[in-house]
Amino acid sequence: MLWLYNFGIQFYGIIVRVFSLFNSKAALFIKGRTKIFEKVAQRINPNQKHIWFHFASLGEFEQGRPVMERIKAAYPNKRIVITFFSPSGYEIRKDYSGAEGVFYLPLDTSGNAFRLIRAFNPEMAIFTKYEFWHHYFKELSKNKIPLFIISGIFRSNQIYFKWCGGFNRQILSYVTHFFVQNEESKVLLKQLNITDVTLSGDTRFDRVAENAYKPKQLDIVKRFAYNNKIFVAGSTWPADEELLSLLAKANPDWKFIIAAHEIDPDHISSIQTLFRDSLRYSNAVGAVNEQVLVIDNIGLLSSIYQYGDIAYIGGGFGVGIHNTLEAAAFGIPVIFGPNYQKFQEAKDLIRIGAAKSIANQYELIDAFKTLLSNPESGKIASNYVDEQKGSTDKILSHLKVLLDK
Repeated sequence: MLWLYNFGIQFYGIIVRVFSLFNSKAALFIKGRTKIFEKVAQRINPNQKHIWFHFASLGEFEQGRPVMERIKAAYPNKRIVITFFSPSGYEIRKDYSGAEGVFYLPLDTSGNAFRLIRAFNPEMAIFTKYEFWHHYFKELSKNKIPLFIISGIFRSNQIYFKWCGGFNRQILSYVTHFFVQNEESKVLLKQLNITDVTLSGDTRFDRVAENAYKPKQLDIVKRFAYNNKIFVAGSTWPADEELLSLLAKANPDWKFIIAAHEIDPDHISSIQTLFRDSLRYSNAVGAVNEQVLVIDNIGLLSSIYQYGDIAYIGGGFGVGIHNTLEAAAFGIPVIFGPNYQKFQEAKDLIRIGAAKSIANQYELIDAFKTLLSNPESGKIASNYVDEQKGSTDKILSHLKVLLDK
């Protein structure tokens, strides 16, 4: 199976190169990895120890951020180095001041793993949620470098738990300790005789609660929202936006903020075509009287939710919904599409009456009315977030023994 894995990695690299000729995200993926080891050498001293944090993308960065920043606060002399797999994480956090350096993760080959681990000289490696790379994990294990997975989550239909998943199970065997989100994940890992597992919960609760406690103020959004009922649609895709445009037309007394997952010019223009009475965030000056504010900047969404009365989370008509907890932490109920089953917090929010899943425009209108008719739904959402906090403390209490050495 290793030869097939290696072939897949190389083939993936070729495909991305082809796409980079006409896709800006793929172009960033390739450009960011060009001469990557020279870039690392310019920033990182291999004679000094580092704590290596790796994130797939921006969402995982925010998920792992509480652990990373608590370590830095408690151990200011520790040096942190960060890698990202996706441009959507790296391009936004490449200037993050809490690390010695932020880099793209080179593709998972044995040669790249050998070079990068020697360049970083990690005293430990911390990966968030679901990034599992054979060569990097094996090289860490071979060098007796502790490897931790935080906010891990597993499902019985994943390849690790199937008869054909032997190679993938081997990757899991290189992990020193798993910090998992739910009991199901712990039980599944035990079936594989993996017992170095702690049920610690999801660090995202700590992050979103912190953000809701002291959010960044956005003057333009504040002027737009003043004395109005606000519907915030976050991380939306075209399928979401089609439905939301109908909701906006049916509710002219509400104002809508649309913060799409992709903000390339063509997509922003298509949103404004759907929502005729709209204005781009970057063009907003003075009074903001339009019904719809279209966000064409990255990194604002987690602060925008503070101005909302109800939220819609995009992605549910594609591979899966985005972050519901950022909105819930501000005490507003949420709506999302049908593909949410992989997300425990989404299922929980539905169960407690703080969220609704919809499959069409009629269900969207019904969910909107239902949540509005229950004034306690937002409070239920924020209470849920508060009750789930504490994952970071559990992780750090375990890591303390190593960090104190």
